[in-house]
Amino acid sequence: MNQKPSTARTALKWGAILGLGLLIITLVMYLTDQASNPLASVVTAVVMIGCLVLAMRDFRSLNEGYMSYGEGISVGALLSAVAGLISSAFNTFYNVVIDPTVQQRAFEQAREKLEEQGKLSDEQIDQAMEISQKFQSPGFTFIAGVFGTIIMGLLLSLIIAAFIRRNKSNPFE
Repeated sequence: MNQKPSTARTALKWGAILGLGLLIITLVMYLTDQASNPLASVVTAVVMIGCLVLAMRDFRSLNEGYMSYGEGISVGALLSAVAGLISSAFNTFYNVVIDPTVQQRAFEQAREKLEEQGKLSDEQIDQAMEISQKFQSPGFTFIAGVFGTIIMGLLLSLIIAAFIRRNKSNPFE
């Protein structure tokens, strides 16, 4: 009798792969001073979608070619949690230990953009920057990074699992 494969085992494997991929993307963006580049978000989303698809297909092949919608969502959610923990831990470590000036540079760029737009007074810009800095503690950014990755992964999993699932019983047979 074959034992059913574990969604957790597949998710842990692919979550570690995605986490390392996100870590590399983050490191490259920091080292090239492109952390605020919108391309980083696109690359991150493409890598995340790719890992989710590969993880669900991997689970499906281990499960004799079948995967329910719920199993797909389970793989995607756990995979995203693992990846979020890895990438957020690295991001926090980088911002606190390796280069604490990253956040200050990001604030300066944000201030410049707000000033260029000319829609806010200097006082309003100062208030916006003060509020933003309150949410930049290492603990808050770590937790926000983990939850943000989980939410994005879960939303993508809802879509991807619908296409990759293959149920054992076909209602149209």
